[in-house]
Amino acid sequence: MDCWNFLGFFLLISLHLCSGSAEINGSVLQMKIGTSSVPLDPTRVTQLSWHPRAFLYKGFLSSEECDHLITLAKDKLEKSMVADNESGESIESEVRTSSGMFLQKSLDEVVADVEARISAWTFLPVENGESMQILHYEHGQKYEPHFDYFHDKANQELGGHRIATVLMYLSDVESGGETVFPNSKGKFTQLKDESWSDCAKNGYAVKPRKGDALLFFSLHLDATPDSDSLHGSCPVIKGEKWSATKWIHVRSFDVSKRHSENGDCVDENENCPIWASTGECEKNPAYMVGSEDAYGYCRKSCKVCSS
Repeated sequence: MDCWNFLGFFLLISLHLCSGSAEINGSVLQMKIGTSSVPLDPTRVTQLSWHPRAFLYKGFLSSEECDHLITLAKDKLEKSMVADNESGESIESEVRTSSGMFLQKSLDEVVADVEARISAWTFLPVENGESMQILHYEHGQKYEPHFDYFHDKANQELGGHRIATVLMYLSDVESGGETVFPNSKGKFTQLKDESWSDCAKNGYAVKPRKGDALLFFSLHLDATPDSDSLHGSCPVIKGEKWSATKWIHVRSFDVSKRHSENGDCVDENENCPIWASTGECEKNPAYMVGSEDAYGYCRKSCKVCSS
């Protein structure tokens, strides 16, 4: 798919998924009330790789938004943890030496707006996302290459696998701190000069630029884990690095009990009627309709129940 076809596909899908109709001002897609107040501009999105599927959005966050997220987190940081591959429990590990904290969903207007913008860009429901994690890396701190999808069953009980990650850079880094994909096919063709760290030269890499956002998918289109999505955060050599991570699951990550689980014939997402009208009940039955064991999110619009 060339860049023009991709751009056309992006605009077409966006028009279907946005709440209400969309307005196009030049190349900018203006979202209606109920989503992000900031317009999505697909011309700022660059496809970095198909293996893994990775995209970079230049200027996804404003400088003020970046500073605001850092301020919310600055006095609440704790040593970052990792998920144990066997038990699924959070444990300390030398593979991850940053500090961080989680921001409650919709903590304030800025957080809610960013979360809505992420949903609009990824085409994945807000409720499928975990709380946003703010991370701080000081000199020498890193996160060794790892996968965002889970190896244990415990972490898949709520929301299933992580399907996508949106990594937002909240600060510039003088040297180091790149995001690196060691298994990416693009590592053989990406040119790098001396401004890149040695760590970054071990794979396809992205430099942290304040306001930019990196979207990559941890699962293939058939929902199987993508080993090419292996990624890490290179050690900071000079300066410091702030970032915000949003992990997104294949199903809702919200803990609260859904109406449909009580036997009610309802839609769990306001976009269900639009999705149903475009044939998603047949194309994506697992999410839209579900099964007897796990109800889908658009059963009413898919007309598989009666109220």
